[in-house]
Amino acid sequence: MNAAHLCGALREGLPDLYDCAPAPRDGVRVRTPMLYPDGGVVDIFVVEHGGAFTLTDFGETLGWLRMQTVNPRRSPRQLRLIDDVCRTLGVKLSRGQLVLRSSTAAELGESVTRLAQAAVRVSDIWFTLRSRSLDSASEEVGEWLTEKEISYRQGVRRRGRSGRDWNIHFETLANEHTALVFLLSTGSRSAARHITEHVLAGCYDLSHLKIGHPRISFVSLFDDTSDVWRPEDFRIVDDVSEVALWSQPDEFETILKAA
Repeated sequence: MNAAHLCGALREGLPDLYDCAPAPRDGVRVRTPMLYPDGGVVDIFVVEHGGAFTLTDFGETLGWLRMQTVNPRRSPRQLRLIDDVCRTLGVKLSRGQLVLRSSTAAELGESVTRLAQAAVRVSDIWFTLRSRSLDSASEEVGEWLTEKEISYRQGVRRRGRSGRDWNIHFETLANEHTALVFLLSTGSRSAARHITEHVLAGCYDLSHLKIGHPRISFVSLFDDTSDVWRPEDFRIVDDVSEVALWSQPDEFETILKAA
């Protein structure tokens, strides 16, 4: 089926708001009326191979989401949200692309709309990152620790040398190693420096807890799902704690289980 016939088949199942034209490489491009959060148009590409049809966004959706943060890696929560969208709409995630396959031309209109809806819902994850709070981040970390079967207590208070009580978000125990975890999470760039300086002060005031206890460590866990942290924020706490990024859970797990 050439591009003209493919567009004809698509127009039969789509409203007039959808526009179909030959794609630069192969198949056709369907310009949908749906938009990414910044107003960009959602395009769906349709390619025929052996009588079957493959629909894809060619990675534009995840590429758009990645451009909203300096960190190229997606957090565990983002991955779960993306997976939920794909499962709900029957879409596959393949090599960074949202993909849907259709066996007949009669299904193409519905398939284009469904894939475009998936693109919009995945891109809307950006709003959940912007409105993210410390409570939601704490809940997510707690769920992850439970999944990893890492023993922990939440909201532990320890008294510093100054007499001040400090709130430690998580106290974990793994491989006889205790980690006191400070969770740094904010959606405000202006608040980021204050938070890191607060953790720095806490680690200094609580440093007596480590004296004679080599299997106790401090961990600064940065919730980097929001693009608010600067390199100097990491450096501030690097001398007094292990630095972990929530977008890199495997490395965080290694720190917690350090022998």
